[in-house]
Amino acid sequence: MSDERDKTWFGQPRGLTILFLTNMWELFSYYGMRTLLVYYMTKQLFFSQQKASLIYGSYVAAAYFSPLLGGIAADRWLGKRRAVILGGSIMALGHFLMTFEAFFYFALVTIALGNGLFLPSLPSQINDLYRADDPRRGRAYNVYYVGLNLGALLAPFVCGSLGELYGWHYGFGAAGLGMLSGLVIYLGGQKYLPRETPPANLVASAKAENRDQSSRPWLLLLGIAIAVTIFRGAYEQIGNTIPLWTDIGVDRSFGSLVIPMTWFQSLNPLLVITLTPLLLFYWRRKAAAGREPSARRKMAIGALVVAGAYLLLVTVSLLAGTSRANWFWLVLFFVVLTIGELYILPTGLGLFARLAPPRLGATTVASWFLTIFSGSLLAGVVGTLWSRTSHYSFFLVLAGLATTAAFLLWLLERPIRKF
Repeated sequence: MSDERDKTWFGQPRGLTILFLTNMWELFSYYGMRTLLVYYMTKQLFFSQQKASLIYGSYVAAAYFSPLLGGIAADRWLGKRRAVILGGSIMALGHFLMTFEAFFYFALVTIALGNGLFLPSLPSQINDLYRADDPRRGRAYNVYYVGLNLGALLAPFVCGSLGELYGWHYGFGAAGLGMLSGLVIYLGGQKYLPRETPPANLVASAKAENRDQSSRPWLLLLGIAIAVTIFRGAYEQIGNTIPLWTDIGVDRSFGSLVIPMTWFQSLNPLLVITLTPLLLFYWRRKAAAGREPSARRKMAIGALVVAGAYLLLVTVSLLAGTSRANWFWLVLFFVVLTIGELYILPTGLGLFARLAPPRLGATTVASWFLTIFSGSLLAGVVGTLWSRTSHYSFFLVLAGLATTAAFLLWLLERPIRKF
């Protein structure tokens, strides 16, 4: 009788579907809450824009710093499965606490702590679904990235619409229900997931295997992380200042209707889902001709494309002046930004996974998420410039950050190639 773990859906191990559906609902809860956060602080709690921007950046930073500690805990003590279950339960509690204004700060801390256990422990199970020589292994992260973006697509429509039209607390409650749905799927799909070595055995094996390993992979990862941190200082504005511009700088009229602000935040995940197959087809054609760019070049190209997206907003802001820009330009901005994102972010995650030392999968994946921590801190600080400068000047700063990141990634070409 064949092992349940060897069965497939759509040509991939069934465990991959379980993992990305679990993460899909986790992202539904995360993006559902993030969609509402800045609006909730400025419109319900009456925080100033600068205070809201700093809280937003600090929260996202904490949510992506805690995975470093959570990854170590999963690798050494809890194991990946227990870490996912415990982390998801804590996150669901935090989302439900967001429905009470008095628990606002405590809820943010709770979600960040739960995310630390959950986030690195889920994608680090992907490699264990495949044998080392399985050709499907290289495409697994792309499939996973598309699947989990379904959650990010649904979140603004469901949580955003509930929060904006019926009350912020309904939106936060929907985010909590989404997280519980992910836990149910994960628990129900245990038989399709990879077998797990006890954490105590992993620690002993890791010490033996890593005793003589060079520190060179970590230095390369550090260089990539610095560049990606700078990139995220610009990229993470899509959840920070871009919603503010959507509110005051964009004409959202569509005939006699007004498009809800939160709906535009569904554009990014929708475009991830629709553009990824086209981009993979393009890269396969390039590979067949022997001209596919290296991972480092893909990342540098992606940063430059994102710089171009912000230069588009510079031009639109200058032309609009004191008038509101047509929502078409916001849609075009998201198209260009998402193309850049697909070049840099999944590629970077794949690089970290490939360079991971043996038996330290969750910890190394957590190191990738640490760039979101540092980048979000930078984004929060940069976001405080929004109310101090003109819109076109602010977008020009973001274009400069993305261009700087591209230059740093370009410098890493030779050492990465040698390694």
